[in-house]
Amino acid sequence: MEKLFPRSFSLLLTLFLFPYLLHSQGDSSRQPPRPSIFTPHNRSDSDPQQVHITLVGSDHIRVSWITEAKHTQSIVEYGKAPGAYNSVSTGEHTSYKYFFYSSGKIHHVKIGPLEPSTTYYYRCGGSNPEFSFRTPPQQFPIEFAVVGDLGQTEWTASTLAHVESDLSYADTQQPLWDSFGRLVEPYASRRPWMVTQGNHEIEIFPILHPHGFTAYNARWLMAHEESGSDSNLYYSFEVAGTHIIMLGSYAEFDKKSSQYKWLVADLAKIDRKKTPWVIVLLHAPWYNTNTAHQGEGDSMRKAMEELLYNARVDVVFAGHVHAYERFTRIYNNKETQCGPLYVTIGDGGNREGLALSFNSPPSPLSLFREASFGHGRLRILNQTHAHWSWHRNNDSNAVVADQVWLESLSSIKACWDLNDEL
Repeated sequence: MEKLFPRSFSLLLTLFLFPYLLHSQGDSSRQPPRPSIFTPHNRSDSDPQQVHITLVGSDHIRVSWITEAKHTQSIVEYGKAPGAYNSVSTGEHTSYKYFFYSSGKIHHVKIGPLEPSTTYYYRCGGSNPEFSFRTPPQQFPIEFAVVGDLGQTEWTASTLAHVESDLSYADTQQPLWDSFGRLVEPYASRRPWMVTQGNHEIEIFPILHPHGFTAYNARWLMAHEESGSDSNLYYSFEVAGTHIIMLGSYAEFDKKSSQYKWLVADLAKIDRKKTPWVIVLLHAPWYNTNTAHQGEGDSMRKAMEELLYNARVDVVFAGHVHAYERFTRIYNNKETQCGPLYVTIGDGGNREGLALSFNSPPSPLSLFREASFGHGRLRILNQTHAHWSWHRNNDSNAVVADQVWLESLSSIKACWDLNDEL
């Protein structure tokens, strides 16, 4: 296996945080429910907590954290050796209120420029503890760990442990955002977490709190401005020859919308010679044979599917449905070698349980489906080939239950000849 997959940098793509307190193919046991987790705050009010990092542009990292103390500075000290901080950056801070809840001081600091494939050590606000991360490479290979509907249960902890060894479900319960941040800090502080939102992050109350995503936007600031987006709900970024687009299922998406116009412009900027792989992530799946959430992504698919097809997007990941399902390459409900491969991976560990029921008989477009908790890994080896694997959580082991080799559509001449004919 080491010969097939040379050692590569890995970052995490998270679909839908969910800070929340069957039918299958093959032989697998149904995992029983596991208790919710609440992670307490055990540092001083001025010490950083809920530390996480995200990619910002080609050579910068954004460090985000929260302090209970309001006087703490929004600074990050960093360097290439433990305890040796020869650089310092100053950022911004915010906070928010949600009914009777008041958040701590939320800090966001962008550091860089940083060298590729380099380990940096850092601390936040002038206080320990010290954290570290490794920057992405400039070229392949690279690995993306893909997790959807993560939740905040013992299954969540199992998924995170499996990801690390090789978002939240708050639903208006704001302290669970804090607990979730502390739960994922050991992982999110040392590898970039690029996230998109789901329905549980909306948190709207008519009249009393009419604006959604208050906590999500304050806590999980993504690189939307750097990618020309006017909303934190949809953005894009590039890393090691891969262009990744995060779409917002709960932002407007029709042809007159800002998101649609942004997507058209973003796709037009991609140079497939420099970034041969294009990946899209969104919440509500466009293709789904599970009985849960049937048709909820149809309107968005009808509005945007043609854009992704004409751009020869390689893979589309979705969540929402609490199960795993892999489809063939599809366009307009038909199999085609030039459409995206569709994967539903909403099985990170949420408290609502698994979506056990699938339509029968199965669609010929659906190649593998199973209701189990787990995570996925997309290992892009070079400009033309990648390997996708889905790892089922099975007690203490992560079992590879599904895998497939992919060829980038940028390397298939026949697909681009089709575009020339349009």
